[in-house]
Amino acid sequence: MTRAFYGIAFGSFLVLAGSIAISAQAGGGAAQQPGGFTNLQVWPKDTSRAVIMQFMNAFGDSLGITCDYCHVQRDGKFDFASDDKREKRVARQMILLRDSINVVLPAIVGKPAGAGPTSVNGQPGMPVRVLCSSCHRGLPIPRSIADEISEAETNGGGAAGLAKFKELRAKYYGGQQYDLRENALVGIANRATNAKRPDDALAYLQQNLEYFPKSSVTFQAMAQAKTAKGDRQGATKDLEKAVELDPQNAQAKTLLAQVKAQ
Repeated sequence: MTRAFYGIAFGSFLVLAGSIAISAQAGGGAAQQPGGFTNLQVWPKDTSRAVIMQFMNAFGDSLGITCDYCHVQRDGKFDFASDDKREKRVARQMILLRDSINVVLPAIVGKPAGAGPTSVNGQPGMPVRVLCSSCHRGLPIPRSIADEISEAETNGGGAAGLAKFKELRAKYYGGQQYDLRENALVGIANRATNAKRPDDALAYLQQNLEYFPKSSVTFQAMAQAKTAKGDRQGATKDLEKAVELDPQNAQAKTLLAQVKAQ
């Protein structure tokens, strides 16, 4: 059962790949399948209620969602068989996409295949299966932190980008949803520097030093932003600090030598 759970859970969050319809809530006239379900389309018709509920719980955990994300509610009750919500219809396709990846993956990586695309017993040495959580990481729309900041910048500039980063960090730090490690803001800042926005880059990097005060790569990135502003003295100081914090930082050493040679 555990293998079966992971087999299906992976894909793409979506809600009932088939639709659960508890018999008490099933609409009149719709033929029920074994287990009290109607409208199962992706999974076998005889899939047990226990297995279906495992899948649903896995989808919820993988995407950080609850039942109402994909299922219609009518008069305070869920109509699990209904396909009215776009999210549910997309979910089925995402499950099939996930399964198709797992079907071809063994041949791609040259490892033995498991027993099937969505189920059961794998073989020793088989590839790691793709799961919903592999991509979604607890988010219904699995965007990267850089994408989130980029959108905020489009609407409100660097200040809005930095505010968005702080907001997401406060909400998700310690979770799997976003990469909030030392290099996250460094990468965002380097992108700002390359886009000829060194002041925005420096704002990001100053904030990163609040989180990681001994970050050699942050001082290195600050030096690059200051070089873009023509601040050779400031860049030299930051590179010296980068090398002091990490004597093995070969790139900082090279940049420092180049700046001093100018």
